[in-house]
Formats: sequence, structure tokens, C-alpha cells
Amino acid sequence: MKQSILMEKYPTFDLEIPKSETSHTSVDEILSALKLDIDAHPKVAYIGIFDHLGHTKSIDGEIAAAIIDAKNIIFCFGMKLPNPHVMAVRPRSIGVTDMGNHFHITFMEPPMPLATNAMESWCKALADKAS
Repeated sequence: MKQSILMEKYPTFDLEIPKSETSHTSVDEILSALKLDIDAHPKVAYIGIFDHLGHTKSIDGEIAAAIIDAKNIIFCFGMKLPNPHVMAVRPRSIGVTDMGNHFHITFMEPPMPLATNAMESWCKALADKAS
């Protein structure tokens, strides 16, 4: 996984998985695998799937030519609600984009190491075939 700062503001984790290194053949299959991880975690609540590509097409938005499919899986670790400010950074999501020859997996860094470690582990596990 690569850590970076997106738009000089947002700490993100990104992982590119060549299709030859995963048994998953579509964004939907990857989302299903991530949902299994989310459902198995005792402190995580699954919320839903957002079809980012479908939404962007429906409003005649701009889409990079290389993007074949793009969806987010939305969930929340929300183990504490110490003040109303934390609502600004919840819930969490992992974005999955089909770029033709690889999948691009990305998420914004959570402020909680437990969440970061879980999300990073879930994403890395998607590369389940030897190259």
C-alpha cells in the first residue's frame, strides 16, 4: 500500500492490484469480499454500496477514460462518540475502481490505528494469487 496526501489535504492509502494477482474479476466481486471482512468484524457496521461511476454518468459528470467501474463500500467503526466533531470523519469507505488491467483500491486514513490496520489488511488480502 502506498500512503500519500491527496489534494494537499487528505491522507490516503492506495493499492493497485494487477488482475493477474487476484482471483476477483470485477469491482462487485471485490466489494463482496470486503463485505465479508466488514461483517466478520465485531465492531464494524456495514452501511451500503455507492455506485460512483453510475452517479457521475447520471449527472453528465467528468469520468477518466480508463475507468471501467468505480464503487465505494461504506461502513463505520464508530466505537466512540466523544464529541460531535468526529461525525465529520465518519463513516468510512473503501473505493474500488476497475482500470482495465488492474484494480485501484483506496481509502482515506482513519484517525484510529485499529481501523487503519483492519482496512489495510482487508485490501492487501485481495491480492490472493501469486504473480
